Amino acid sequence: MGDISKDINSKFPNNRIKAFINIKYTANWVSSKENEFFKQYSISSQQFNILRILRGAKKAIKVQTIKDRMIERAPNATRLMDKLCEKDLISRIRCEHDRRVVYIDITKKGESLLEEIDKNLHLDFINNLTEEEATQLSNLLDKIRQ
Repeated sequence: MGDISKDINSKFPNNRIKAFINIKYTANWVSSKENEFFKQYSISSQQFNILRILRGAKKAIKVQTIKDRMIERAPNATRLMDKLCEKDLISRIRCEHDRRVVYIDITKKGESLLEEIDKNLHLDFINNLTEEEATQLSNLLDKIRQ
């Protein structure tokens, strides 16, 4: 891996199309690396994202808030949370004032799992970039979404 033209044996009409295909190809490559890593913890990258959001919130938050903060918007976020609940990684808390509102909190078991993941998560491939290159890449990706 290293040159998108060679990796997928293709030519591109211009550099913008090449960049677009490269972003999609690289996103899929990173996603497969994530899936491979999280498999050992019996969670998906989306479930990890939910746990990470809850840890960062430092308190129980509404389901909708979690959905809004997710990196990868998941129409099945409720089902993802059901599975985390079954594994005792999160808990649901009904609002006393409005029974329709549900808050989600991370459990001690969920926090422990995140600590273990933090110790073992090595993103070696990102080390191919210098800090300056990583900043530049981040800025360029932000620019695309403007």
